Amino acid sequence: MVTGGAPLLRDQQGSKMKKQGESQCTQKTISLLSPLGTIQVSGCENGVHTIQILMDVAPAERSSGAPLSCVVNDSLAETSPELQRCVEWLQAYFSEPQTTGSLPLPAFHHPALQGDSFTSRVLQVLLRDVTFGKTVSYKRLAEMAGNPRAVRAVGGAMRKNPVPLLVPCHRVISSSGQSGPYMSGKGNHLKQWLLTHERQGGEG
Repeated sequence: MVTGGAPLLRDQQGSKMKKQGESQCTQKTISLLSPLGTIQVSGCENGVHTIQILMDVAPAERSSGAPLSCVVNDSLAETSPELQRCVEWLQAYFSEPQTTGSLPLPAFHHPALQGDSFTSRVLQVLLRDVTFGKTVSYKRLAEMAGNPRAVRAVGGAMRKNPVPLLVPCHRVISSSGQSGPYMSGKGNHLKQWLLTHERQGGEG
């Protein structure tokens, strides 16, 4: 029993240290002009903290013939390698979406993606197993995360996702086939756009 308790104590100490480290991070925010409008990516040298879709304009028309672009508004000078990797991934996602599966993902440095909480587990499973162009139901994702009855909790995890697009909560849909809410219902039109973007991008 003693040996079983020691790792837990170390985990708790590690968790405290992570939270302390997070509060001491020197974060930089990069703004990108994307087909969805402005996207702000914040992160530190340890990884990406958040991705925010500001919904300041209507999403661009998605033509299967012409590639879309994602332009960096800010200087990438003195930006951490993880933040640069995130920016490169986002640019590829909009212009050549089918290539993102072969690109390295940045490290994440947000509590929701660390530790062994159900939210973290759901987001990690979603990131790992629901790949480009695929969708999964809330119920199926709960099963994949090890708790088939936790459908509501999966919905809560989607709302807490700090890095949309990279952790693809837009790919989680209702069992009926309806797309379901996105960004607490405010971004439902964006979810439809993203799903269409991936369908058309996968055809190329």
